[in-house]
Order: sequence, then structure tokens, then C-alpha cells
Amino acid sequence: MKLSLNWLFAFIPISIALEHAHVSPPVLFFSAALAIVPIARLIVLSTEQIATRTGDAVGGLLNATFGNAPELIISVVALRAGYLDMVRASLIGAILANLLLALGVAFFLGGVRHHDQHFNPMAARTYSTMMLLAAMSMAVPSAFSRFFAPEGTIRQEQLLNIGIAIVLLLAYGLYLLFSLKTHPGAFASVDTGEEVHHEGKQWSVARAAGSLIGASVLAAWMSEILVAAAEGTGKALGMSQVFIGIVFLAMVGGAAESGSAIVMARKNKMDLSVGIALGSSIQIALFVAPVLVLASYFIAPQPLELSFSRAEVGSLFLGVLLGTIVCGDGQSNWYKGVQLVTVYTIIALMFYFIPATGH
Repeated sequence: MKLSLNWLFAFIPISIALEHAHVSPPVLFFSAALAIVPIARLIVLSTEQIATRTGDAVGGLLNATFGNAPELIISVVALRAGYLDMVRASLIGAILANLLLALGVAFFLGGVRHHDQHFNPMAARTYSTMMLLAAMSMAVPSAFSRFFAPEGTIRQEQLLNIGIAIVLLLAYGLYLLFSLKTHPGAFASVDTGEEVHHEGKQWSVARAAGSLIGASVLAAWMSEILVAAAEGTGKALGMSQVFIGIVFLAMVGGAAESGSAIVMARKNKMDLSVGIALGSSIQIALFVAPVLVLASYFIAPQPLELSFSRAEVGSLFLGVLLGTIVCGDGQSNWYKGVQLVTVYTIIALMFYFIPATGH
């Protein structure tokens, strides 16, 4: 398995060469996407090594943080280029890809191997509450924009977005304090009865940390190539900017944490798997989104507003609601995975067939 993925590292220099050769955007896009796959696996291995020393809560947080680096880089590059619709779509898409697709595949493959799996229901309920908070934080400015500033951005809308961004960052900081400092027991792993020895040779902390940082840098580099080819790929394949953002960029940008969640589920480490998938969604909504709002005032042609379409907000609420119901009892099986993936597929099909309204 390792060898079958390691050879994909060859797509890193191939993508760089193709970029300089000015090939067609779809070829460059999918080459960069393939290059991210082995990088994502390296992030999986490095984070797993660190998690053996830090525990699942910190391990899941580390994986979500480094796994979200490509999403952040993709969004920053797209912001600088003025692709605000694509940035907003990629934020919603990243949340849905982690919450529905990654967790769904993890539940399915883990359930096929282990039948029934268990994780901490208290932690899952905390994650779900944070996701509902995130969905509301995106619905409020969207509704404000639709009713009070449908023709263009007004000063009150800008102030609302800045205020919400600051509040979300504060809420995320307090969430870290809660989960890592004051109530770490609420996120403790459920004993699965599995053997706890680590497979293979254990890495040193320096090697694991160095690999994690190096892989994140490579993922960011490939993500820059990816976003540069995204618009041309959409035009060549007849896809809207929103669909490219909500499906392609989100899936490729989230390959690292998605791969991690799936691998951990196959190893019956469901607390770590759920912590990675849901923790990454929370981090996108409560950290990445507000950071991009504030950064847009310095790097983008115009400020980024958290004004999403009805389809985007509705999909987010439905995804969060289903995720809350499915994860609330602290148990998973392969059919719960099928349910989550089915909803993701329906949402992706809807966005594919929504007519493009912008550029």
C-alpha cells in the first residue's frame, strides 16, 4: 500500500514542469491533485506518530490544523485573484466534505472491517453544537445581506462581518481552552479493547514534526498550482466556479484530514477519526473563515463577505443536522457511512446542475 502511494510523489515535479510548460488547465489541475495524495498520506503517518504521545484530542487537533493548510492557501490565493464566489464555495464545500464525505467513508470502511464501532458521545455532541454555531454564524450575515443590502455591500454589513469574524475567533480560542485545558476528559477516547501497540518503528518527535511541517509546505505548494488551474478547468469541463469550489477544491484541499479520518477508522480508532473530521469542519468555520474575512481587507481587491447563497446555507444546515443525528449516540456502522455519503452526493449533484449566475 505504501509503495502504491509513494510513487505518486513523482507528480510533484511533474506538476511543476507542466505548470512551466503551460499545458491545458485540466491536465495541470488533476496532476496537482494526484501530487497531493501521497502528501496527505505523509501527514496521516506523521500525525499518527505524534498522537501516540499526545492523546487523541491533541492528535486530532494537530491533524485538522495541518490538514487545513491547503484549504487556507487555496483560499488566500483565490482571494488575491478576486475569486470571492469560489472562496465562499470552498469554505462550505470543505465543511461538507469533512462532515459528510470523509466521515461517511470512514464509518463505511471502519464498519465493514469492525462491524460496530464506538466513540465518545459527549465529544461528538460538543462537536455537533460547535457545528450548529458555525452554521448559524454563516446564515446570519447571509440573511442580512439578502434583505438589507441585495444590490451591494453597505457599511453596516461590513461591520457585521468583521464583528462576527472576531466573535468566531474568540469562540474558537475558548473551544481550544475547553478541549485541551479545562475539560480534556470530555474528549477522552472510548476503550475499544484493541491492542495499543504501534505498528512498525516509532518515529522520533523531531522526525514526526519535521515530516508534518514539510508535508504541509508541499501541500500548500501543490494547492497554489491547483487553484491557478481551477478556473480554466471549470470552463473546459463546463463547470461553474461555485461547483469547482464546493466539490473539487474542497475535496482536494481536504485530502489530508479525510485520509487521516479514514485510516484511523480502519484501525478502530474512532475517537481520533471523528475528532479529525468534525474538528477540521469546526476549524474551517470558526478559524479559517474569519481569518479570511479579516485578511481580505489587506490582500483582496474587495472585502470578503460571509454572504452565502440559499443553496449553500441550506446545504450546510442539512449537513450539520444529519451529522448531529448520526453521531449523537457515539456508535457507527457501515450503513451510517452510506447515509452520510448519500447526502453529500445529492448536494454535489444539486450544485453541478445549478446554472452559473456569475462570471
